[in-house]
Amino acid sequence: MNFRYSLVCITLLSALCSCKKYFDKEPIDKLTPEQAFSSEANLKLYVNGFYLMLPNANAIYQSELTSDQTVRKEVPPYLLSGFSPQSAATFQATANPWNFEKLRNLNYFIEHNNNASIPEAARNHYTGIARFFRAYFYYNLVKTYGDVPWYGKVMETNDPDLYKPRDPRTLVMDSVLADLNFACTNIQDTKDAGCTQVTHSVALAFKSRVCLFEGSFRKYRDTLLSTVNTWYQEAAAAANQLITSGKYSLQKTNNTDLDYRSLFINENPLPNEILLAAVYNNTLKKWHGANNWYNALTAGDRLSLNRRFVNIYLNLDGTRFTDNPGFATIEFQNEVKNRDKRLKQTIRTPTYKRSDGTYGGPDFVVTPTGYQILKYSTDDKALDLVAQNFNSIPIMRYAEVLLNYAEAKAELGALSLADWNLTIGALRTRAGVTNTGLPTVADPYLHANFYPNVSDPVLLEIRRERSVELVGEFGFRYDDLMRWHLGSNLLNSYDGIYVPAKGQILDLSDDGKQGAGDVCIVDETPQTRVTGVTYIALKGGTYSLANGTSGNLQWLPNIQKVWDDRRYFYPLPPTELNININLQQNKDW
Repeated sequence: MNFRYSLVCITLLSALCSCKKYFDKEPIDKLTPEQAFSSEANLKLYVNGFYLMLPNANAIYQSELTSDQTVRKEVPPYLLSGFSPQSAATFQATANPWNFEKLRNLNYFIEHNNNASIPEAARNHYTGIARFFRAYFYYNLVKTYGDVPWYGKVMETNDPDLYKPRDPRTLVMDSVLADLNFACTNIQDTKDAGCTQVTHSVALAFKSRVCLFEGSFRKYRDTLLSTVNTWYQEAAAAANQLITSGKYSLQKTNNTDLDYRSLFINENPLPNEILLAAVYNNTLKKWHGANNWYNALTAGDRLSLNRRFVNIYLNLDGTRFTDNPGFATIEFQNEVKNRDKRLKQTIRTPTYKRSDGTYGGPDFVVTPTGYQILKYSTDDKALDLVAQNFNSIPIMRYAEVLLNYAEAKAELGALSLADWNLTIGALRTRAGVTNTGLPTVADPYLHANFYPNVSDPVLLEIRRERSVELVGEFGFRYDDLMRWHLGSNLLNSYDGIYVPAKGQILDLSDDGKQGAGDVCIVDETPQTRVTGVTYIALKGGTYSLANGTSGNLQWLPNIQKVWDDRRYFYPLPPTELNININLQQNKDW
């Protein structure tokens, strides 16, 4: 195992730690161990370095590249038959690598934060933050690799446990839960204006996420079934503690056309709903590239929604869109009308305008499906060309806590009407949906297209709500598929808008005229073209129509995707197996 054992120095700027015995001299701008633990101010300085483990904006809005809800410019490499442990290097270098360097810094702080001259509550607060991040580290590692070695102490180079085999998942996740319980008990709940600090509420929210994941991971694999309800109970209890505290609420100004999207495009995070955020600031020139990534042809992955997923957005009156007669052949400009208002706050529709008042509907130069995501990009067209967005991006928000609570209670068979109204009903009301009552009949479309292992009508609706509310956010969907044992959903076709016939100009702009914003599907691009119309040629094989001459536009139809059980966990890097002969590769890799 590559533990990278040289201790990382904590500078006053980066707030990382050093251990004096590894160096002959301490640079004057470094903290010695004695200094690091000498005051509450220095404890705070130390733990500030742990926040580098949290995702930045780019990592969040680019996180749903492997999903059954989104479509990107290429098939994810993980779904191709040629994917191997050797080819996993790029992923492992950027996502959840098999790298324990950060863990050592966490353990060092936890072990050494024992200066009795600092009030115990203050020490426990900062130890709680360190244990929160240790839980965060291990949760992500377990999701990626399954069983991993648990190190709850600082490892020295001569420690025999350095080359131990992986510990059972049960031991690791029980240790994660112990860390989260300590964090929830001891972290103070003082929130900063920018929503950048780990607080008591953040710890509770994260605990609800972790426990929900672990409970459903075990349930839907028929493993450790006697422990499943305990994890669901822990998830529900953590979520309920946060809910009943009354400190957070859904962003709701009764402007159902904007309330949802406002969470993702404001420079200052909306603190009533957002618990933790990646904060950006134009004055300080702290920018990210959401507009550029979503709206420029060469900058991003052309991430768009899949029509199969778009179909699950309810009608405004609370009825199911897929119960409409002929729903499968409704054209784009009509299918987006009178729907759950999160749809038009998630993708570009004919009514969307840019900040200069110009048409902002789907641009087929960028979107492969027609369902072009706008959730994280602002209306300023100038930002499409440069990576200078300054809208802050939520890392954790109250809506997820409501969803975690509803799902955990439903899995326990204990969801009441009051619970439903507090969670799913409230989210739908915020989105302008009426008739939000508890369902009594299972949705056959959801069952057939997404959740063949679920028939309970309430649980199906909770999953609908979760996918609609959290789409595109921090890899939620991929994690959900993994915990529900539904990785095979990733084999679904990449479906775009419905096309009545080849050669017909589709009025995507919904203005009754042929021109800007419209699209035409043809075998080959014609010599004579209508000005402003985008022509998509089927010749070349990147596109096809589901029925040959009509049907859903399909992206990359000839590339075969692969899913098998081994892909629920990534392979360990081969180099690590060579370093530690006691490690064993994940099954079938």
